[in-house]
Amino acid sequence: MTSHQQGSMSSTAPGHPAPLDAIRGRLVVSCQAYPGEPMRDPGTMCRIAQAAAEGGAAGIRAQGIEDLRRIRAALDLPLIGLWKDGDGEVFITPTLDHALAVAGAGADVVAVDGTLRPRPDGRTFAEIVAAVHDRTGRLVMADVSTYEEGVAAAEAGADVVGTTLSGHTPYSRPGPSPDLDLVAALSRDLPVPLIAEGRIHTPEQAAAAIEAGAHAVVVGTAITHPTTITRWFADSVTRSPREIRSE
Repeated sequence: MTSHQQGSMSSTAPGHPAPLDAIRGRLVVSCQAYPGEPMRDPGTMCRIAQAAAEGGAAGIRAQGIEDLRRIRAALDLPLIGLWKDGDGEVFITPTLDHALAVAGAGADVVAVDGTLRPRPDGRTFAEIVAAVHDRTGRLVMADVSTYEEGVAAAEAGADVVGTTLSGHTPYSRPGPSPDLDLVAALSRDLPVPLIAEGRIHTPEQAAAAIEAGAHAVVVGTAITHPTTITRWFADSVTRSPREIRSE
C-alpha cells in the first residue's frame, strides 16, 4: 500500500467522512465502460476521470481494481469505488472479499449492492459494512433501488445511500428519468447522506436532484459513455420532425 493510500485510509475512518463533505452539493462523475467496449481499458477510464476533474467534478465513481488504482494515483478527488463481478442478481461489489479489494485499491468510499437480495458469500449487508469499517476504515455506500432498501441500509450501518439501482431491480420503478420521488423521500428520512444516481441525463435533472434534497449527484452515461450519447443523437436525427415535436 502506498503512503497516499495509507493517508486516505486514516482520513476516511467512520466518524470522519471527509469525502462526503467534499462532494456536498456537487457533481460526482461515474467513469465506467461495459465489457467488450472500445473504452473498456483502465488507462482510458483514468483519462476520462482526469477530464471530468478538469471539467469541475468534485468526485469520481469507478469500477474495477486496476481502474481504481490508476485513478487514485492520478487524482486526489474523493473516489467512490466498486467492483462489478459475476452474473447473478447481486454483482456490484457482491462479497466482502470484493469490498476489501476495492478499499485496498484506494477507494475512499466502497460502493456495495445495498438491496435485500442474498449475496454470493452468504454474508449480510450489515456484516460487510462492519468488516469494511473495522478492517479498512473506509466508508460504505449502499446502492439501493427502493425506499425500504435505503432505510434498511442506513440501519445496517451504511455511511451514505445511493439511488443507483432504482429501475434496475424487478420490483423498483422503471423509466427514462431519474426517480426524484425516491431521492426526495430518502433525503428527508435517512440519518445519513443520500446521493442521487441513475438515469440523470441532463444538467436540469442533476439540479432537480439537488433541489429534491440529494447530498450530491452522480452522473455517468450522459458524460462518460459516448456509445450511448451517440445513439441518442443518431436515433433523433433519423426520426421525422413530426415524431420529435410530438414528444
